[in-house]
Amino acid sequence: MGSELWVFGYGSLIWNPEFPVAETRIARLPGWHRSFCMRSIHHRGTEAAPGLVLALDRAAGAHCDGVAFRVASGAEADTLAGLRERELISAAYLEERLWVDLQGGGRVEALAYVIDPDHVQYCGGLALPEQAAIIAQAVGGRGRNCDYLFNTADHLAALGIEDADLAWLAAAVRQLQAAGN
Repeated sequence: MGSELWVFGYGSLIWNPEFPVAETRIARLPGWHRSFCMRSIHHRGTEAAPGLVLALDRAAGAHCDGVAFRVASGAEADTLAGLRERELISAAYLEERLWVDLQGGGRVEALAYVIDPDHVQYCGGLALPEQAAIIAQAVGGRGRNCDYLFNTADHLAALGIEDADLAWLAAAVRQLQAAGN
């Protein structure tokens, strides 16, 4: 990967990277899709009442549009340590280095956190209404699950990145909350 460290953000890293960023580029990761396929028992839920967080789930023919961040020079080691502490808290994510296509041209190898489909927290295939019901209720160490969804959906929209499932979930969760659920 050379001396530069790139990180691919597809969820909360988009709006809360927590590391010094030298460059930000819209990027596409082929062969993966973003979905609420990981039960969160720390950040957005608890062991007794898990929430859901986004993960990259491998899928032939799919792609995930997100953000590639080039870490500020000299901050690579601290960034890597911080990301590992944040993302590998329960070992449901696997740390991968994957090639992403940058908007406007170019390709970089970026650090990405993908779901381990053999991990107990993996829950791929949940229907969207079931996801909405969980997200509307769950709360964890980093706050309400719905805030995680709303922040991600809003930031993707502001960047011009369409994600129909996240848009549907945000609307459904807001309806559930308005109805008192």
